Amino acid sequence: MNSQLSATPTEQNSTIVKPLGFYINGFHSLQNTHYYFIFLSFVYLATLLANFLLMAIIWFVESLHTPKYLAIFSLSMVDVIYSTAIIPKAIDVFLFNSRFVFYGVCFTQLFFVHYFCGMESFTLAVLAYDRLVSICFPLRSNTINTNTRMIVIIAVTWIIPFVFMVVTIFLLKRLSFCKSTAIESYFCDHGPVFVLACNDNSPNWTNVYFYVVGIICVPLAFIIISYISIIISLLKIASAEGRRKAFKTCSTHLTLVAIFYIPLLVTYIIVLVKFRIDTDTRILNTSLSATLPPLLNPIIYTLKTEEILEQIKNFRKRMVNPMR
Repeated sequence: MNSQLSATPTEQNSTIVKPLGFYINGFHSLQNTHYYFIFLSFVYLATLLANFLLMAIIWFVESLHTPKYLAIFSLSMVDVIYSTAIIPKAIDVFLFNSRFVFYGVCFTQLFFVHYFCGMESFTLAVLAYDRLVSICFPLRSNTINTNTRMIVIIAVTWIIPFVFMVVTIFLLKRLSFCKSTAIESYFCDHGPVFVLACNDNSPNWTNVYFYVVGIICVPLAFIIISYISIIISLLKIASAEGRRKAFKTCSTHLTLVAIFYIPLLVTYIIVLVKFRIDTDTRILNTSLSATLPPLLNPIIYTLKTEEILEQIKNFRKRMVNPMR
């Protein structure tokens, strides 16, 4: 497959060369990749099922209309859209060999994938805020953390990554792609796209640093500070049983934080230090770290949250004994 621009029609003005599109050129040496993307197909279907089930429970059960579950509902929405931005197109590319992606479509996918990756990060920080208020200010939590305030906080966290991504797309639009148009990834990934530019891409590197710090590290730092405060508050509880019960409410959230941030930070550290790694290994790591958390989040919340499990049990009882 010829991935040079000479083989691709271009739209050109005095300074910017825009290709008709890009070729997704991931997985060079990995054998039987179609099995992997069949696996991702099942991951996607399970992600939709688990998240829609969790959202339906929260939506229809009035007792769950609380700040905590508003944030969980937001996380499920993010998980569904994040997975939808990645997996269906990847399946089309690698299972049906549709590797050419038009210029505008490529940038659209890039926008939504990185936007909802940022949203995932901020939503986890919002859930940390909810735990912080509940444990550190138990007597005032209902007045501090109201539904209205939580909706405003969620709205703000949706806006911040959006602004970052608008700037990202603006910076990409100023790049000329006058050489290769082959993207070494499994989707239109930001880094593998802008490194193809034949003009100055230093603003794009700066944008990456700001994204990593502002969208990934700042929410993570807030989560860490929140849990330091929570631990300090728990140490003031006299009984060990009381401390255990209080911290148990945080275990689900901490599990989600580890699942999301650890592989993501490893990926960004490798990129930022410009450490050379096998392309297939990098793509396998980034694809799993992007597609598994949206599946695991609702499963973990369902299995480890008593209120959700109780609602599922009540639903099963009504199905078994509909006349009661």
